[in-house]
Amino acid sequence: MSFPSPNFTERRGGLRPEFIVIHYTGMASCAAARERLCLPEAEVSAHWLISESGATEALVAEEMRAWHAGAGSWRGLSDMNSRSIGIELANPATHPFPEPQMAALEDLLRGIMTRWQIGPEGVIGHSDMAPGRKIDPGPRFDWLRLARQGLALWPTPVAGASAADFDAAALAFGYPADVPAEDRLAAFRLRFRPWATGPADETDAALALGLQRPASFST
Repeated sequence: MSFPSPNFTERRGGLRPEFIVIHYTGMASCAAARERLCLPEAEVSAHWLISESGATEALVAEEMRAWHAGAGSWRGLSDMNSRSIGIELANPATHPFPEPQMAALEDLLRGIMTRWQIGPEGVIGHSDMAPGRKIDPGPRFDWLRLARQGLALWPTPVAGASAADFDAAALAFGYPADVPAEDRLAAFRLRFRPWATGPADETDAALALGLQRPASFST
């Protein structure tokens, strides 16, 4: 297996992967994304790149610190590059993710989660850890599909929730505290309630509180 990207370092402070961060490339083609992720001057990379057809390429060894996450945090933890494995999905950010690509992602996630003993709670989007700065993998990404296979979390809505409960529940789940509340809400909705608008409401709160007891799907 070759690792063509030179854009990596050692993980800092003896840290090991405990999260998997999913991205989209936001570029016109997989080839263009690959070129950029391997360009020294770009100073950006990811461990894995998956094309629209499902071809899976290893760009940086999982043991190393790829440069995919940037500024942000999750569960109060910073330096997410040292704490995570990054997966880039070739997608210009304008259309749904094709079936072959999603199937390849699922296979890849199972392998990474087994190798590094990462549970479904450790699989997040770039937008989760960087609200207001990043929106990938975006509203078209099928998080529920992953959750049904134990590859991510999905909430069991809590009855009787009040809109005022939302922000504390989002913070408890892991969203960063050092961003505006409206950015937390937008990031939460990108993942759990795409296309919703307006202030936080009872539905947002019911879902956020429900992350304390994630849905269980029979397989």
